[in-house]
Amino acid sequence: MSLPLTPPVKPMLAKPAKAIPDSGGLLFEPKWDGFRCLVFRDGDELTLQSRSEKPLNRYFPEVVERLKAALPERIVLDGELVVGRDGKLDFDALTDRIHPAESRIQLLADQTPAEFVAFDLLALGDESYLDEPTSRRRERLEKLASDGIHLTPATSDPAIARHWFELFEGAGLDGVIGKPLDEPYTPGKRVLLKYKHSRTADCVLAGLRWHVDGEAGEMVGSFLLGLYDEDGVLHHPGVVGSFPVTRRRELAEELAPLITDGADHPWLGDNVREKQRIPGGITRWKSKEAPWVPLKLEKVVEVGYEHTEGGYPSRFRHTAQFKRWRPDREPDSCTYAQLDEVARYDLDAVFRGEVKRTR
Repeated sequence: MSLPLTPPVKPMLAKPAKAIPDSGGLLFEPKWDGFRCLVFRDGDELTLQSRSEKPLNRYFPEVVERLKAALPERIVLDGELVVGRDGKLDFDALTDRIHPAESRIQLLADQTPAEFVAFDLLALGDESYLDEPTSRRRERLEKLASDGIHLTPATSDPAIARHWFELFEGAGLDGVIGKPLDEPYTPGKRVLLKYKHSRTADCVLAGLRWHVDGEAGEMVGSFLLGLYDEDGVLHHPGVVGSFPVTRRRELAEELAPLITDGADHPWLGDNVREKQRIPGGITRWKSKEAPWVPLKLEKVVEVGYEHTEGGYPSRFRHTAQFKRWRPDREPDSCTYAQLDEVARYDLDAVFRGEVKRTR
C-alpha cells in the first residue's frame, strides 16, 4: 500500500469516565458494541485491521466488497464492525463470524451480514489527518458520507449526549464516547472518554476457581455467579474476578467451609437441566473444560454489571465487579427478574442518527 498510513496502526483508545460533563470541548458519539476495525483502502487492495492489529478480511468478505464499492480509492478509516438482528446489535452473532471453516464464514456472511460504522478519518489520498483536531477530522468525514457508509451520529451538546446514553441502549449500544474536539488522533493512547451503563444485581455465589498463580485452596481466582429463572433453575450468568492478592488469600480461607462435593449442586451430574447455563464447557474458544469448585448455595453477593447478552437466560456481557456481600438476602431471591429491561429502539434509526422508539 502507498497510503500515508499503512497497517498495522494502533487505534486511539478510551478511558472510563463517571458522568457526561456540562462543559463543552467534547464531541459525543454512541459507543458501538462490536469489533474495533481500521480500514485501509488503496485501489483494489483493502484491509480490515482489528484492535489487536490482526487482519479481519477472511471473516467479513461482504464488508470488504461493500467498502470497495463505497469508499474513495485511497483512504484510512477508524470504526466498528457490528451485526444487527431484529433492530438491535447482536454481539453473539458477531463473534460467531470468527470461525475456522470457510464454508461457515460464507454462510454467516449471507445470514448475519456485518456492517462497518465509521467514526474517524485518519487519511485521505496523500494526506494524513492524524495531527488534525477531532473537529476537523469529523468535518471532513461527514463530507465522505454516502449510501454505502454508515457514519456514526455525533453531537457536541451534552444534553443530547445524555439523551443518547439512555435512548440508544435499547438498540444494543454500549454507552457514549467523548472525544476532545481540539485533540489530534494519537494511536495507542487513551485520550477518549467512555461513559458506560452500569447496574447492580444480587447473585448466588455458586462456585469458585482457584487463582492460576497459587496452589488449590491458596487463592481465589474468581467467583462463579448464579441467577434463578422463573422455573427455579439456577443458571451461570458470569463471574467476578478482580481482587487484590491479599484479599484472594483471605477469601480462600473464608469460603473454605462452603466447599462441597457437588452431589446436590445444580450445575453437576444428573442435576443439570436442558439448556441450563453452567460453567466450563468445550467451545471453539476453549480446548478444555475450565475446572471449578462447587460451593453450598448459602451466600449472596451484589455485583456491578454493564449489560447482558445472549437472550434468556442471559449472561453478563463483561466480567462483573464485586460490590458487597448481602447477608440480608436469601439465595433463592436472586432471580433474573431483578435485571433491568431497557426500552427497544430501532438500530437502523441509530445508523441514520435518528432517535425513534420501537414497540
